[in-house]
Formats: sequence, C-alpha cells, structure tokens
Amino acid sequence: MRTLVIGNGAREHALAYSLSTDPEVSEVHVAPGNPGLAGVATLHPGLKADDGEAVVSLARELAADLVVVGPEIPLVAGVGDALREAGFPVFGPSAAAARIEGSKAFAKEIMASAGVKTAHAESVLPGASSDEIAAAVDRFGPTWVVKDDGLAGGKGVVVTPDREEALEHVRHVHAAGNPVLLESFLDGPEVSLFCLVDG
Repeated sequence: MRTLVIGNGAREHALAYSLSTDPEVSEVHVAPGNPGLAGVATLHPGLKADDGEAVVSLARELAADLVVVGPEIPLVAGVGDALREAGFPVFGPSAAAARIEGSKAFAKEIMASAGVKTAHAESVLPGASSDEIAAAVDRFGPTWVVKDDGLAGGKGVVVTPDREEALEHVRHVHAAGNPVLLESFLDGPEVSLFCLVDG
C-alpha cells in the first residue's frame, strides 16, 4: 500500500513513522514534510498543503492508496474533500467536520446543542467599536480568557488577570481579521481527548 501524508509537523512525523512500520505499507510519502522525516519517508517539499488541486495531482502521480491529512489548515480548506471527490481514500475529516476545529464559536454551538458542559462564551466580531469591545470584556474576568476564533496553531489564546492585556489581544486578533471568543475562566487541569470515528 502506497501512502501519502500531508503536512510537515510533529503530528505528521508520528503518522509517517507509524505507517513506515506497518508491514502492509510499501511506500510512505510526505508532502511537504521536513528534513527530519527523510529517514522514514520520501519527501515532496514543494507542495502547498492547503492547495487541494496540487495535493490531488501529487496523489495521482504517486498512485496513492491512502492519503492522510494531518494539519488543520488543509482540512479546513477542504483538501480531504478534494481528494475524496477524486476517488482517494482519506484519513481526515471533511471541511464541514473540520469546522469544529476551525471555529471555536462553532465548536461552542455544537457543544450547546449536544448538551456538553462548557464555559460561557461570547463572540466579538471585527468591526466592533472600542466601547463595544470594552463592554464585552467587562462581562468577563478577572481572569480573562481571550481566544482567536480562527486557526492559530495553538497560539491564539491569552489567559490573563490583566484587563489591558485582554483588550490588546482582542485588538490584535481583530487586526488579523478574525473574530474573538471571550470565555469564562475555568480553573483546573486541561485534558485533550482525540476520538477516531468512521463516518
């Protein structure tokens, strides 16, 4: 089985390494990959991971039997959908399903509709006035939790007891064109849970 892993980070390294140890896998290709992956896979460094057409073209060139899409950005951009439409088996959610990762506000809506307990939250859209932003911030904190409601590579959240720092992060996120999610602060350990589902 020929496999193609899309991405260049540690997650994709772990996926490619695991595939390389599978006796049913004959070839592991990674695009764009990184030099550390050279020992476990054939690299295709020129690929833009969120370009569905380019990913499909490479999958065709390799005659890939399975494509594994690791990062959130290509998943949210619909790369998995483009591959499925081209007839490739894909490990990774559709763009519609990946929206739960791409928008924290959408994730809150899903949790609310499913009855999942979660912190109270409020969206502040770009274009809000300084007074509207200050009023929204004042409905929370201290401590403030200010989240970039877009893909931020795990770096879009500020947790701070400082009101001015919270306001500054709102302004910073809005300057990038993204909405902000203000959230009630919850104290306690953080746990990440990944579930793999078929369908």
